[in-house]
Amino acid sequence: METTLIILKPDAVQRGLMGKIITRFEEKGLAIVGMKMMTISEELAGTHYADHAGKPFYNGLVGFMTSSPVCVLAVRGVGAIAIARSMMGATFGSKADAGTIRGDFGVSNSFNLIHGSDSPEAAAKEIGLFFGEGDVQGLDRAIESWVYDMSGGDPE
Repeated sequence: METTLIILKPDAVQRGLMGKIITRFEEKGLAIVGMKMMTISEELAGTHYADHAGKPFYNGLVGFMTSSPVCVLAVRGVGAIAIARSMMGATFGSKADAGTIRGDFGVSNSFNLIHGSDSPEAAAKEIGLFFGEGDVQGLDRAIESWVYDMSGGDPE
């Protein structure tokens, strides 16, 4: 099982899409093991997006991410990072395929509704930025054997 960080960005929150987006992850079979609403500080946004510092879009990105509350999720499952990124779709809604979160709900080339970690290393770092000790839960779901084939002992 791997855990990834998902951020429902200010546009998703303001447009009332949180429930629809979270439902997609749950219906896919992924588990929500941490969740909170927060307003990201400039300092936290700067740390989170440090790789983009100095790029032309950086100041706008930090301004956007601190402009309104977000919903931060820790999402767990086998292959959760790749699955979540596939569900999110291409970076911009105008280029994202129908059936993806961005493809179904987005048209902007600036606002893109959702962030998801792109690697296990990034997920661990990002979860540490947004969640404190004990905020991400262990969750033994009774439905695991209906989500994953457990016949070999490990979920697949």
